[in-house]
Amino acid sequence: MRLSKRESSHFLQLESLGRISSTISQSLELKHILSSSVDNVSEIMDVDAALIFLPSQEIGHLALRAHRGVTKSFVDSVGDIKLEDIRQPVTEAGLSGIVEDSSNNVNLPKMAFENEGLQSLVLVPLKANRKVTGALCVATHNRRRFNQDDIELLCNLGNQIGIAIENAILYDVERKNVSKLRLSEKRYRTLFQNAHDAIWVHDMDGNISSANIAASKLTGYEVEELCRMNVKSFLSEDSLHLAKEIRNRLLNKRAVSQPYEQRLITKDRVEAILKLTTDVVEVNGKAVGFQHIARDVTEEKHMQESLRFYLGQITLAQEEERKRIARELHDETIQSLVVLARQLDDIISVSGDLPFDKRRLLDNLRKQADDIMANVRRLSQDLRPPTLDRLGLLPALEWLASDLSRRSKINIEVTMRGVSRRFSPEVELCLFRIAQESLMNTLRHSRATNAEVAVEFSEELIRITIRDDGKGFCIPETTGDLVKQGRLGLAGMQERVQLIGGKLKVNSGPDKGTIVTIEAPAI
Repeated sequence: MRLSKRESSHFLQLESLGRISSTISQSLELKHILSSSVDNVSEIMDVDAALIFLPSQEIGHLALRAHRGVTKSFVDSVGDIKLEDIRQPVTEAGLSGIVEDSSNNVNLPKMAFENEGLQSLVLVPLKANRKVTGALCVATHNRRRFNQDDIELLCNLGNQIGIAIENAILYDVERKNVSKLRLSEKRYRTLFQNAHDAIWVHDMDGNISSANIAASKLTGYEVEELCRMNVKSFLSEDSLHLAKEIRNRLLNKRAVSQPYEQRLITKDRVEAILKLTTDVVEVNGKAVGFQHIARDVTEEKHMQESLRFYLGQITLAQEEERKRIARELHDETIQSLVVLARQLDDIISVSGDLPFDKRRLLDNLRKQADDIMANVRRLSQDLRPPTLDRLGLLPALEWLASDLSRRSKINIEVTMRGVSRRFSPEVELCLFRIAQESLMNTLRHSRATNAEVAVEFSEELIRITIRDDGKGFCIPETTGDLVKQGRLGLAGMQERVQLIGGKLKVNSGPDKGTIVTIEAPAI
């Protein structure tokens, strides 16, 4: 059966498309696809030159990336064409002559084509997923009228080549990403193994899947041993309870203060104290395990505990010395001053014939003795207020507020919430000293007119809040900075509250007043 001319043309197109598709699909390498494409297009279209333009470094421009049938001078001089001009096929017959469809005119580098001796050309877009990604151009040295079948075939070839190029580019990107991922994984593995901190990963049941050398040193087990163990082997009952609590908070997307303190039992059955950071390991959004990064702070913790013990002993010794001095001032110095005052009274009463100036001198001496007694009595109470020992913390704070209000122009009020009760002498003394130091700072530095001491009793803790309406100050970031800035009172308050397992928080700012909050466990 003889085919019609159009059917024959259609058959040849299908054959050509199948041929080029078979050729360019043999590889995902962009260089091979470009080379095969220009070779096959030159042969199929029976042209002298075939060119492929792809995006250049300049956005919106296309540069020559593959060619057949042109000289080096042409390649060097052809330049770029604009991507926005490549929407429909463009044909030119006689480059110095007409453009068959002026609506599709494109700013072609005609001089380069004429110098190359090319007379006719067709330029069609390369498309992938209906998006123009480049241009395919064929040209002849002799003038040739490209018919509609030629243009349609070239467009179809352009679509085949465009898709192949797009796949090659995606493949190249994916390959580079895989290469980067492997490199990143290799670097991570190197960092993981050589990290100073101990790192281990376990599944949802606690079975360890990987651990680094630092984890081996920390636990005393070899890495291979660790990877056959469960984390429960290292944890006491209390530590296991903490681990479960952290796990639940992380899985429920609740905040966890990290790093947190955890304790671990080593192979030698020695307890190690860790600063631990825990993260959930997820695959496709599903939690599959946990990663832990740990630093051994056992020695540091023991040193802190030793320092806290010595600080507590020093503080205790200071308080005992204060108590002794206060007692001596009360029992000896004040009593001696009382005797002196009475003797002066006796002299004044029996010496009625003294000259006026002598009598006035004795009256002044009597008044000075009274002033000295008042100052010594106040000094004795500041050293160790007897109210604190006899009646407890709240009456002592009320006495302190009343005494400081009388000695200054600041109105100080004491308020209470909850049910008042007594605490151990150490806790009451520590809280009183912190409140005393805070109020003394208010007197010395704040220029306040009002202050409040709010005492709150609850079953779990006691909270004391001291606020004033003074000028405030900028709060340093660390206790060390307090010492550097000469704020030894605040530093001492921080140290004292740690002795009873409490917390101290200071809020202040220029012209914002100051709030000091002290919390201690109700023991």
